[in-house]
Amino acid sequence: MQNAASDRELGRKEHTENFPVALKLLPAAHRESLHAVYGYARTVDELGDSYTGDRTAALRAFTVDLDRIWADEEPDHPVLRRLRPIVRQHDLSADPFHRLIQANLQDQTVTRYQTFEDLIGYCRLSADPVGRMVLGVFDVNDPETERLSDLVCTALQLIEHWQDVAEDRRAGRIYLPQADLTTYGVAETDLDQRRATQQLRELMIFETARAAKMLDEGAAIVGRLHGWARISVAGFVAGGQATMRALRRTGGDVLAHQATPTKVDTVRLMVKAVAR
Repeated sequence: MQNAASDRELGRKEHTENFPVALKLLPAAHRESLHAVYGYARTVDELGDSYTGDRTAALRAFTVDLDRIWADEEPDHPVLRRLRPIVRQHDLSADPFHRLIQANLQDQTVTRYQTFEDLIGYCRLSADPVGRMVLGVFDVNDPETERLSDLVCTALQLIEHWQDVAEDRRAGRIYLPQADLTTYGVAETDLDQRRATQQLRELMIFETARAAKMLDEGAAIVGRLHGWARISVAGFVAGGQATMRALRRTGGDVLAHQATPTKVDTVRLMVKAVAR
């Protein structure tokens, strides 16, 4: 009963995020593989963000359970039991799964990033692994495609951070690099206001443009893929592009305006990406 409730909750969350944009179009086997990956990523994030007990201990225990998959043993957690046949079928590496856990362990002690390079280092743990998992379930593993995937995933993570500046601040985290706050004359307390100052708006426009450039470069990945892999990854890229448009519509005031992409934008951009 608890497992069924957990599955329903994961399903509900899928409909509020970019992840499932293309899932409805995919054959059942691919859809099941991506659902298993999604369930893993969401579970790790929830252990790191909302677990009511000792989050570090919970994440470490989950790591032990995860490693049973590669030890050819049956895990205890239902999300990992669902993931196990997917890992075996596609011979997925344990590395991206471990990196997601490492990102959430880092979240327990690190709440600020001094430079943009430091933030990118965090994204290598928190975002890039998801793209590697998705490529893995489509049996794609060439270096250039993986490089472009990392660009897309890092850009998507940055876009999410810029959407959630106020929410993250309330949770005690600031992902805007400290060096950039200083350069633009933005105080941390400015993030507590109902509207962005002119300095914060200028900073957000700068950060949005930087993420957009990264996403534009990474979008070339769609042209390197074929079949269902192309459609699936195009969904990720289109979701990011639609959210980028929504961020730009705020004029940099992400405190007063919610940067919410429209489904029409997402579908149009996805069709455009696939057709190229």
